[in-house]
Amino acid sequence: MDHWPFSDLPPTPVSHFYHYVYAAAGHVIDQVARAAGSRDAAFDQFRFLAGYDNLVVRGGDAISSEDDATTWRAALEAWEETTALHLPLAALREAAGLDHRDVLLLATVGLIEEDARFGALFEIVQRTPGRIRPTFGLLTDWWSGDDRASDARAGLRRLQDLGVIQVVNADQPRPMWMAQIPPLIWDAITDDAPESLAPWARHRAAANLPSIDDVVGDADLPRTLTSIATLLAAGDASAIVVRGPQRNGRRTTLGALARTLDRGLLEISGLARPDDERWKTVGPLATLLRAMPVLRLDLAPGETFDVPRLTGYDGPIGIVCGPQGGLSGSVADRSLTLTLGTPGADARTRQWRRGLGAIACGDLDAIGDRFRMTAGNIHRAADLARSHAVMRGGSEVTLADAQHASRALNRQSLDTLAVRIETSGDWGDLAVADETARELSVLEQRCRHRERLHAGVGAALGRSLNCGVRAIFSGPSGTGKTLAARLLAAALQMDLYRLDLSSVVNKYIGETEKNLNLVFSRAEELDVVLLLDEGDALLSERTAVQTSNDRYANLETNFLLQRLEAYEGILIVTTNAGERIDSAFERRMDVVVPFRPPEPIERWTIWHNHLPIRHDIPPMLIDEIAHRCDVTGGQIRNAVLHASLLALADGRVMSGEHLEAAVQREYRKIGALCPLRTGAACARQV
Repeated sequence: MDHWPFSDLPPTPVSHFYHYVYAAAGHVIDQVARAAGSRDAAFDQFRFLAGYDNLVVRGGDAISSEDDATTWRAALEAWEETTALHLPLAALREAAGLDHRDVLLLATVGLIEEDARFGALFEIVQRTPGRIRPTFGLLTDWWSGDDRASDARAGLRRLQDLGVIQVVNADQPRPMWMAQIPPLIWDAITDDAPESLAPWARHRAAANLPSIDDVVGDADLPRTLTSIATLLAAGDASAIVVRGPQRNGRRTTLGALARTLDRGLLEISGLARPDDERWKTVGPLATLLRAMPVLRLDLAPGETFDVPRLTGYDGPIGIVCGPQGGLSGSVADRSLTLTLGTPGADARTRQWRRGLGAIACGDLDAIGDRFRMTAGNIHRAADLARSHAVMRGGSEVTLADAQHASRALNRQSLDTLAVRIETSGDWGDLAVADETARELSVLEQRCRHRERLHAGVGAALGRSLNCGVRAIFSGPSGTGKTLAARLLAAALQMDLYRLDLSSVVNKYIGETEKNLNLVFSRAEELDVVLLLDEGDALLSERTAVQTSNDRYANLETNFLLQRLEAYEGILIVTTNAGERIDSAFERRMDVVVPFRPPEPIERWTIWHNHLPIRHDIPPMLIDEIAHRCDVTGGQIRNAVLHASLLALADGRVMSGEHLEAAVQREYRKIGALCPLRTGAACARQV
């Protein structure tokens, strides 16, 4: 081989790719000519090969001869040294420890992807209809030489283990296996990879990634990221683990690190099992794309993921996961960890300013202080707030626009996991004992100052505090616990979501914990008040382990204890049976609010709060009912609703007759005797 015709081509990834493709095509021509008896006979049978032969101008025979192969390798290596550009096949060859023969085998398998006419050639040569891809038997025969069959088989095995070739018909004997290059690998080889490679793989080039200066966070974050990039580049660490809530800049941070390392980003998600066959492809794909692979993991508390080693890749790895869960394996052992918490008020204000762009906002500081959201949710909310301002014809974004945007985000993320409860009114709508009112006031202040509380205590205590507020509302049914939760959310101008236990409790081991963790995580990220109604069903005391069910129930309780302690949102747990709640839960609660049945004066207030403005009920009757009828707020509500229904049926405003009948009905429902004096009104059938 006196001259390799592509030595004059510009040193680009595409030119390098064609070095291998045309070398593989030339080798196929030689093999077909050998079988046909001459090159002319081969061209008569497969006319398109003549065009390839004209491109492959050689001074000798096939490059499969040792002398020609040596000359070709030397020419190619010299050509590679003329460029500093990333050459995908050269990078894969070095990272995976392949030789030129292995890469030529790979190029031969990929000829049909470059030119479909090779499919007809393979079908005819292999004498089997439908077998349009080269088989292991054919490739071994073509690339064996005199006594090199073992080398060809070993090369195919290396390529298969690497995940760059797949077997189409694995149920057939090995010589009949047809080889195929996965489409996403072929796109990366040809330097033509789209951004969305597969449902589980997404690629972004380095030029499209943010720089470290673009990452909004604490003042020390740019310096920290620069130090991490230096350690990764030097090989002192094999991976960087970024923990924190979802949509909080974790991937943005890793993108900035990748760009600093002159790499793109290859995001991998949905591969929950380390033995998933797709892991094989990740390493070669990252090498071909010159990208840092980022593994997105969604781990539940107590769950550990064994991070697989990525064959065919020798660079750093990024791992994105939440605050919970553990990592194991050799990659995790040499990893750095960066935790990104929910940004503080100043950082949130900067995020809102960036998200709102050029539009004015006079309430910017108030918005940043009010909405304790993750970075990604702030940018999503800013887009929605800007649109809402335009729709109402405003020239700037207001606090109300941000409130509408926040509510829209909550609906998108939480409505399938919990039920939104309307919040309105003020504390004047709640008639409770003084002790209960005082504790509710303490709870409101604790919620308002939860981000600043750590600064007002000693260092040891401050370090142990997070921004979570956990409260128990304990008392009989109908005493105002749910109403108090609604009024608290209204006072804080926050949305209230009630957790539906039926949607999270699962009979399969571990699923309940995963579902609860998902709800808690979403509530934290969006900063809503989460109501766990009748929580004693989940927070009950642990029992002695006598059966597997006892063990599982205790595991659920232990999970909740850990998750509540780490919770950074506002959680309200209501219970009708406080004595059944595990004492460990009460110790982890910041505020315990007792609710008891209302006293006469409280019942009088509740009756007046519930009755319509226009009615014909004598004041003396209301006083008598309030003092003599020992009912709860929930029963008062039901009685007023029934009295209203009776009044509507009669076509007049509510009267004493209607109210008496409704009260009698409530007593009958519980099987008790009504203490009101029996009269004509009470005798009415209802």
